[in-house]
Amino acid sequence: MFAKLSLDAGHRSARLAGIALMLLAVWLFSFGDALGKYIVATYSVGQLLLLRAVASLALLSPAIWRSRAAFRAIQRPGLQLLRVVLSTLEVAAFFLATVYLPLADVITYYLAAPIFVTAASALFLGEQVGWRRWSAIAVGFAGVIVALRPSAEAVSWPAMIALAGSMSFAALMIITRSLRGTPDVVLTSAQFLGTLVFGAVLAPFGWITPGGFDLGLFACAGFISIGAALCVNRSLKLAEASVVTPYQYTMIIWAVIFGYVVFGDVPSVAMLVGAAIIIAAGLYIFLRERRMAREAVMVPPPG
Repeated sequence: MFAKLSLDAGHRSARLAGIALMLLAVWLFSFGDALGKYIVATYSVGQLLLLRAVASLALLSPAIWRSRAAFRAIQRPGLQLLRVVLSTLEVAAFFLATVYLPLADVITYYLAAPIFVTAASALFLGEQVGWRRWSAIAVGFAGVIVALRPSAEAVSWPAMIALAGSMSFAALMIITRSLRGTPDVVLTSAQFLGTLVFGAVLAPFGWITPGGFDLGLFACAGFISIGAALCVNRSLKLAEASVVTPYQYTMIIWAVIFGYVVFGDVPSVAMLVGAAIIIAAGLYIFLRERRMAREAVMVPPPG
């Protein structure tokens, strides 16, 4: 009995660590998005993806060298390749959609990913998703809608591209959870390799040779991307996909903060109300997991 309680408590603790890592990953991704927006004011998207991937792989090269045996002994190579393809398609769909749609609309579709992940994790991973978590996820998505108020252009071919990108991202999360036995450095470097190839195809169109300072910005973007990817991958190893992915809703909160501080975008009342709803939904899941972890430790054995 004590062994079971210890396992339950350990599982709950791992969930909380996974949630914390996902929150950190969302912050890093948001910071990287703000930096990327600054960079693409001068350089093309393809050049950003290429040089960011080069910087990321260069920074990861010592870890890649130390883990070279893991690359030779990689398991489920077909699923690993599918994960890289989905990661690349997700990036391509995101930036292609932003050419035709307001960024808020694209983000709205991408923040629908936790809904897809929750459904897919129950169907394909056998994860237990109770009605409370479903309800919290639905409330969080309602907060996204309130905050971003998608425009009348929401039903269009670019919108379908954004939706496809969101579904690719959800599938990427599910596959990452399935491949949780793969070392983090293998998962992360494979993602950047796919982005490198994709960026190399696009970069020659509109290439601008960067100066020293801008090369530093590309390197910084690469470093941030590494941190974000590592946090996401570790998060999905520690906790179920259906538990941690709802915290991606906090992206809109950081979008408000970075938009105001960096670009002078003043958030609307609807944006602030939606952000409050998102925070409440995320806190509900987090506090419930913590309470259940505490109860798992405190329940005495029978007799």
